[in-house]
Amino acid sequence: MAIPHPYLLFIGDAADDLAAKTAQGIAHWRPEWCMAQMRLPGCKADLGLPEMSPAEAAAKGCRSMIIGVANAGGVLPAHWSASIVEALQHGMDVASGLHARLTDLPDVVAAARANGRVLHDVRHPTREFDTGKGKKRSGKRLLTVGTDCSVGKMYTALAIEKELRQRGRTADFRATGQTGIFIAGDGVSIDAVVADFISGAVEWLSPPNDPDHWDLVEGQGSLFHASFAGVSLGLLHGACPDALVMCHEPTRTHMRGLKHYPLPDIGECIEANLAAARLVNPEVRCIGLSVNTSKLGGEAARKLLAELEHRHGMPAVDPFVTGVGTIVDRLW
Repeated sequence: MAIPHPYLLFIGDAADDLAAKTAQGIAHWRPEWCMAQMRLPGCKADLGLPEMSPAEAAAKGCRSMIIGVANAGGVLPAHWSASIVEALQHGMDVASGLHARLTDLPDVVAAARANGRVLHDVRHPTREFDTGKGKKRSGKRLLTVGTDCSVGKMYTALAIEKELRQRGRTADFRATGQTGIFIAGDGVSIDAVVADFISGAVEWLSPPNDPDHWDLVEGQGSLFHASFAGVSLGLLHGACPDALVMCHEPTRTHMRGLKHYPLPDIGECIEANLAAARLVNPEVRCIGLSVNTSKLGGEAARKLLAELEHRHGMPAVDPFVTGVGTIVDRLW
């Protein structure tokens, strides 16, 4: 994938910060690539970047506009088209990770052709995959799993990759979602793969490797989320993980988008994920908890992490506050 940068991050009329998580992830992990943001009236998210129109961004040297919103259903609202066309007219490529394709929008396609620009639909795989085989392969793999969706699985995997590399270990982040692909530069958007081939796609994404090499596979959804459990299970089987890290957001009262489903108990969630993963790797272990404490005060966060560590007998960290060193210490 060759999406030229710097980027103009388009967050449209995102309803909250989580709806702009694609743009937030890029801005956090690749700040040197991000020049500005573009918001529409009613937008409730803010990346803290300078506000620019496509014309202003292009004049400053932006080369691509990234659709940085992750909305329900992955749709491209009709009223976004004018901004996308404007970016193309001012000489920028446009990239999106949504289910809806830029290449299915006639006015956008026409503008890209007229201006010699490229449209990148990164969510849609450009190759076919085999079905999963569930065979043990060389190298080591860690998969981040969660009590819910949008709880920090990508951030945790990236933080562990960074920590391992700082320790001189060989490690690679394996992206399975739109934001991760923008950050890593490659990957497979697993939720766009036909269901029968999800585990095979993850096997392809994390191939045999050197015995001491770690692949940090980005998790998706949750086994306890009625909307997304299918892709979570496919990842567990395709990754054939040696280690799991359970990710959690402690202030939620229900599953994201499903008010009639309470958040599961962490211990129950750990056991369910281990049971599913043991189908392909009986030796799999859960080695830590990654907790997003951003909505708690400092003392409350420290107390919660200590309680969780004591209750579950494994390190409990917030990657942004404490780092992930104690989890990496448990990798063998």
